[in-house]
Amino acid sequence: MFNFLKDKLKAAISGITEKAQEEIEKPITIEPAISITEKITEEKVEKAESAEIKKSIFQKIQEKVTLKTITKEKFESLFSEIELALLENNVAHEVVERIKKQLEQDLVDIPLKRNEISSIIKKSFHKALEDILGAEKPDILKLIKEKEKKPFIILVLGYNGVGKSISIAKIANYLKNQKLKVILAAGDTFRAAGSSQLAEYAKQIDVPVIKGKLGSDSCSIIYDAVNSAKSKDYDVVLADTAGRLHSNENLLNELKKIVRVNNPDLSILVLDSMTGSDVVKQAEEFGKAVKVDSVVLTKTDAYSKGGALLSAAYILKKPILFLGTGQNMSDLKEFKKEEIIKDLGF
Repeated sequence: MFNFLKDKLKAAISGITEKAQEEIEKPITIEPAISITEKITEEKVEKAESAEIKKSIFQKIQEKVTLKTITKEKFESLFSEIELALLENNVAHEVVERIKKQLEQDLVDIPLKRNEISSIIKKSFHKALEDILGAEKPDILKLIKEKEKKPFIILVLGYNGVGKSISIAKIANYLKNQKLKVILAAGDTFRAAGSSQLAEYAKQIDVPVIKGKLGSDSCSIIYDAVNSAKSKDYDVVLADTAGRLHSNENLLNELKKIVRVNNPDLSILVLDSMTGSDVVKQAEEFGKAVKVDSVVLTKTDAYSKGGALLSAAYILKKPILFLGTGQNMSDLKEFKKEEIIKDLGF
């Protein structure tokens, strides 16, 4: 999912490395007891009592002619290429600033060698990405298995069209493959296709679904699914909800009621990575109504820019549980920070 962003960053880093190297003088090889040494340290060398002292003197001279610092002003000019590459790929301004802060810390007013620039920049990026993707991901399987009273209730949120229904089915399939018994609650009664779509997905993975008629009470359907799960010893209830609009007060109130009545153990927000930096705004809207615990990002296979992932992870401070990578029920990838950083080239 990072092909475009990776290529842009590679080109930008190459550019900043080349320009930074131009700021640093080329190394000069120093030989003992030759003209440069005599002019600078003649007295000290003559009085030196050991080869070790002589070696130390030459090292200090070598450093003076091979090391140079990059000023704050020069750094601002150099960083502009990286900043443009990040912004073009839907990386939010807050994330850009975090990366900039790390690079500045590792490059500005620090003695540098020409052959170290590229390595320093990559290490700096790695440190920044570790922080950006640092929200601790819950162990969903452990949480489910450790809950004393079944079922474990997962509430799934998200706007219409983000891939919410298929994500629910994929998660159900993932849990089923972990030997857990799962039941779905078709709580999206606001759309005509809401319940039928989820029911079709449930049939594909062979899990039961509780649904009602169009316009029926979403909270009651989820409540019925929870009671059914209790009576039949199911481990997990995955509850769908209607795609909320921030201007629809009734839907927001319904969502609050669902949470109050059913007391979910985990709330997952499904976000469409194709919407880029808008994922942050979407998350903020849902956060006004209910506490969001974690995130699933969909359509990552079709999203080569990748900035939405970094933006969502850093600004929301919410862990990303899964990445949707296709239309098949098995196309759900566990989010792993190390793999993301590696995919970005760091």
